[in-house]
Amino acid sequence: MKSIREIYRIGHGPSSSHTMGPHKAAEMFLARHPEATSFEVTLYGSLAATGRGHMTDVAIMNVFSPHAPVRIVWEPKIFLPFHPNGMLFKSIDAHGTVTEHWTVYSIGGGALAEEGKTMIQGEDIYEMDSLVDIMRWCEHTGRSYWEYVQMCEDSSIWDYLAEVWKVMQEAVERGLDQEGVLPGPLNLRRKAASYYIKALGYKDSLRSRGLVFAYALAVSEENASGGRIVTAPTCGSCGVMPAVLYHLKDSRAFTETRILRALATAGLVGNIARTKASISGAEVGCQGEVGVACAMASAAATQLFGGSPAQIEYAAEMGLEHHLGMTCDPVCGLVQIPCIERNAYAAARALDANIYSTFTDGTHRVSFDKVVEVMKQTGHDIPSLYKETGEGGLAKDYHPMDEH
Repeated sequence: MKSIREIYRIGHGPSSSHTMGPHKAAEMFLARHPEATSFEVTLYGSLAATGRGHMTDVAIMNVFSPHAPVRIVWEPKIFLPFHPNGMLFKSIDAHGTVTEHWTVYSIGGGALAEEGKTMIQGEDIYEMDSLVDIMRWCEHTGRSYWEYVQMCEDSSIWDYLAEVWKVMQEAVERGLDQEGVLPGPLNLRRKAASYYIKALGYKDSLRSRGLVFAYALAVSEENASGGRIVTAPTCGSCGVMPAVLYHLKDSRAFTETRILRALATAGLVGNIARTKASISGAEVGCQGEVGVACAMASAAATQLFGGSPAQIEYAAEMGLEHHLGMTCDPVCGLVQIPCIERNAYAAARALDANIYSTFTDGTHRVSFDKVVEVMKQTGHDIPSLYKETGEGGLAKDYHPMDEH
């Protein structure tokens, strides 16, 4: 299993699969062919179907256009067998001859793969990729999940997580200050600022829940505007973790050290889901994005409140289990409806999973690893209409001026 750096990627929204991944692939291809006089990029399947709404073409053109003309070809009906988010890059010389064909896939969370192998990643550094096995290691050694992360990663991981936490907090704070309408044809008004102000007018539990909503909306709205965020595990689900951690930092005065340890544990949870199944909405639906984000945040919150390894595993299991089957059906191909609200709800669910798990001794029947296995199978069984193509579910027959 790779470094948790693969789960927490710092970059700009609105989509890790549609924006970050293609942008990185374009940079790699340009570096191989600086002499090319033009380029052609064909986008396939889900990547093409919702690429305009996710600004895939903009991400690619921003790389190539300063150097040479680039032509984008959209093929939303063609799904390459390896992954729904396929891309074919071509470099063309002065004689009009194609000098290289390169097929690459954006597999979720900003990661790229060629058929049969992942790319832009380091070596496997985690011996175990089962949360149950790691939990047993914790119970046997008396250590915590974050200590397993510390044992496997190099010493710079804490500096990296500190930067991740800094970017998360900045996204919350920027989002709370912003008002107006999000880009795109939906004319969707930003809500984070108003939720924040309204939440302050309530007391106790209602204020707490309202603030969590506001923080999740703030980051998700920043993402939808192309702002700087952290994948956790994806851009489309980037509001869940910051909302939970920012709220607990403010309401419970947890130290940065404890927050970073919670980030390490959450990264481990997300990394297992990514390795054993997928975090790509195009491959497994929104269960792999918001569902995994909820599992990560559930584990982080439970660790912060002193949960045992078993209680932390249980919280993560609940966070994912109760998102099983969730479709990815972005209206107009934008990371706005239903994505932004889903981040707010998942943040609240994560806090509920934390409370529920701490009322138990951590004993339960279905493991997190089993739920990850089920998520993968469920994702394969979900029709492609409901996996980031913008053709089914909430997105079907929707027009920007419709009531919603």
